[in-house]
Amino acid sequence: MRRQLIQPYIFVIGIALTLSSCFNEPNYSNTPAIEYKGIFRYTIEASKGVGKGKRDSVVITIGFKDGDGNIGNSIPLPKTDSTMYASNGGWGSYRIRTFQLIDNTYKELPQQVNTTLFIPDLTKGKPKGAIEGSLDFNQLFQYGTSYKLYPTKFQIEIRDRSLNVSNIIETDTISVPFPLPR
Repeated sequence: MRRQLIQPYIFVIGIALTLSSCFNEPNYSNTPAIEYKGIFRYTIEASKGVGKGKRDSVVITIGFKDGDGNIGNSIPLPKTDSTMYASNGGWGSYRIRTFQLIDNTYKELPQQVNTTLFIPDLTKGKPKGAIEGSLDFNQLFQYGTSYKLYPTKFQIEIRDRSLNVSNIIETDTISVPFPLPR
């Protein structure tokens, strides 16, 4: 009788061990790696009020992998992290660089809004280990009263809390509005 009760438990434990051996933790580098997934632009029509003019929203999607899972920061940013990033290049946990096609050459257009950007902590409250996933970055471009659509592309890189910097990816080219010089 006892033998009949033990056999189902052994069978269940055997199945569980077999299935758990199929899921090995990935072996990624501790330096983040990113890949370009896509870019999407949509227009937000004007509505009433200040700052509610017609604008384009550009969403850039990247994939990432990190071996130690330390991508992102607590928000609001602790003072020690703020000092660490400021003394190591002055940019946050990701950087987006904008390039306009002018006279058949892509020229960087520094944008103040992209100076210090941070990814929220992706593993807060979770055990340490390898992570992978996708991130979406959003950029807004106002039409204004006088503008021109310029072919534009972006370069993105991320870094983790250990200041390991990923590879740089470049997006496809899209046209977005920029104010005309006065």
